[in-house]
Amino acid sequence: MADMEIPDLGPLWLTIRLAAVTTVVLLVLGTPLAWWLAHTRSRMKSIIEAVTALPLVLPPTVLGFYLLVLFSPNSTLGGLWLSATGSTLTFTFTGLIVASAIYSLPFMVQPLQGAFEAVGRGPLEAAASLRAGPLDAFLTVATPLALRGYITAIVLTFAHTIGEFGVVLMVGGNIPGRTKVVSIQIYEHVETIDYASAHVLAAILLVFSFSVLMAVYTLNRRFPVHAG
Repeated sequence: MADMEIPDLGPLWLTIRLAAVTTVVLLVLGTPLAWWLAHTRSRMKSIIEAVTALPLVLPPTVLGFYLLVLFSPNSTLGGLWLSATGSTLTFTFTGLIVASAIYSLPFMVQPLQGAFEAVGRGPLEAAASLRAGPLDAFLTVATPLALRGYITAIVLTFAHTIGEFGVVLMVGGNIPGRTKVVSIQIYEHVETIDYASAHVLAAILLVFSFSVLMAVYTLNRRFPVHAG
């Protein structure tokens, strides 16, 4: 029996890079959004929560289609981006980051929102009574108490981005070295009846996904929920 041929791992490294950048972007953008949702009494809260959670129920191809239209050079956003940068958002790594950030948004925001709600206002009010500023209280009190939420949000966002298919295919296409991620490569191997290569990549993702879930459950047991 011939040795199993090792598939090209370039798409795997590109996927890891995409997941890492997306996670960092959402950590920066999702934290203030989750904080606002956890503490606001605005009438807009339900609407913002629904919009944030929309990628959970919307078919990826539908979301990918609308993002493809939105990122098109013929659209307002796509045209402005093209004028400012000289490149398009469609079929580029930058476009994949934006699309992935939108698609994975609930996986960052919802765990953080739950963690901030569990912390409550009590610890922050105590910090304020000791003359801590809002930012200082957030960084030194709320963030450590919400550590469990941060771990869950970061791990799930990274893992969810790794497994993307429909959205990245619609927005990025299948350009080797630029937008061809591992899920698309697996699909391509299946289409060409190269099951051996598909098995290798699928097994890598299966082991990774199981390891992620084990890590989340293990870490969550070590960091109890703090109620305010």
